[in-house]
Amino acid sequence: MNFPGFFRPLLAILLLALSAGSTLAHPIPDIPVRGVFETGGAGTIFVEMNPRCFDADPNSAPTLTYDLYQTLPPERKAELVRQATELTKRNVEFYFEPVGRIQPEFQFEFTGEGHKPLSAKEDIVVLMGSWKTTIASGLTGWKIKATPEGKLAVVFQNFIDGAAHPRLAVLFPGETSFTLDLTQLSGAVPKTATSGAVSSTGGAQDSWKTFANFLRQGFIHVLPLGLDHILFVLGLFLLSRTWKPLLLQVTTFTLAHTVTLALATLGWVNVPSKIVEPIIALSIAAVALENIFHPRYTNWRLVIVFVFGLVHGLGFASALKDLDLPPASLAIGLVGFNVGVECAQLAVITIAFVITAWLRDPVRYRQWIVVPGSSLIAAMGLWWAAQRAFF
Repeated sequence: MNFPGFFRPLLAILLLALSAGSTLAHPIPDIPVRGVFETGGAGTIFVEMNPRCFDADPNSAPTLTYDLYQTLPPERKAELVRQATELTKRNVEFYFEPVGRIQPEFQFEFTGEGHKPLSAKEDIVVLMGSWKTTIASGLTGWKIKATPEGKLAVVFQNFIDGAAHPRLAVLFPGETSFTLDLTQLSGAVPKTATSGAVSSTGGAQDSWKTFANFLRQGFIHVLPLGLDHILFVLGLFLLSRTWKPLLLQVTTFTLAHTVTLALATLGWVNVPSKIVEPIIALSIAAVALENIFHPRYTNWRLVIVFVFGLVHGLGFASALKDLDLPPASLAIGLVGFNVGVECAQLAVITIAFVITAWLRDPVRYRQWIVVPGSSLIAAMGLWWAAQRAFF
């Protein structure tokens, strides 16, 4: 196949970029920080560290499963605890008001995500750090900050007398959370006085902040972190630049992954990532190959896109399913996350439109853009499928 001279360097650069991300399996895990408080002043701060975060490239780092964890020698487990301690100090700052910054001494243990017990060999192992404290009289609130030099997002979540607080924050490096009001929790205040009193700002504003946080998280999970998702959307774009087929495909894809994302987040569907991730990679290759061998749009394409969208929704589930949110906040979070994903998809398509707008001739567009672009996407999808299935 002949390409114009100026296009060959572009293909080489694109191939190198894709190869750099070829081992991507799922987004970089966040660092959940949970404050658990009780009326009377008892409190525990938890921080959860996925060992993938310790790697220089968390995107490509393998997950520590329970069967692999059981083979680790004591010195390796001790090293993981040390790394968790250091990474916590490097990524999160803790504040009690009016005292100011504090440095909790976390005790780490190996457990399942969200403090779930480990049983099945494919269970994901994380390090859970805990630090017990007492909310003494005079403390008015607490908050955290994701350090500017950190590279990971931090989730700020709180529980009051066993109930999840309706507001949470997803912090990116350099951002500070809202301040959770602690004035009603000290031992000097009777429990009857605390009913409904522990708040940060207010119901409507809390809901909006939760929506905005999840919207941004959904966007980031696609652009720039979700390279496999980006390639799938580009595969949809390359079939046709006509607005109607493109809009139908993207909308169908969004509806499908919304369904399985909700079901997986609620715990009604649970498919191991070792099954989901290779299928996601194969879906990327399938859409790209169809662009090459069956370039005409038909309604059958929507069926294929819907099925693949269901699978992609399972891939997104890790972003939400471990957050123990009350029903109202969970619904807001799901909506916000999906709106963020949709916005990111539209951004990808817009960028693709801008980059290819200069080439109006349909024959040259197919020869120079559709076929080589789809070939690269298909090759990456097949490569990822092999990696995720066998390595």
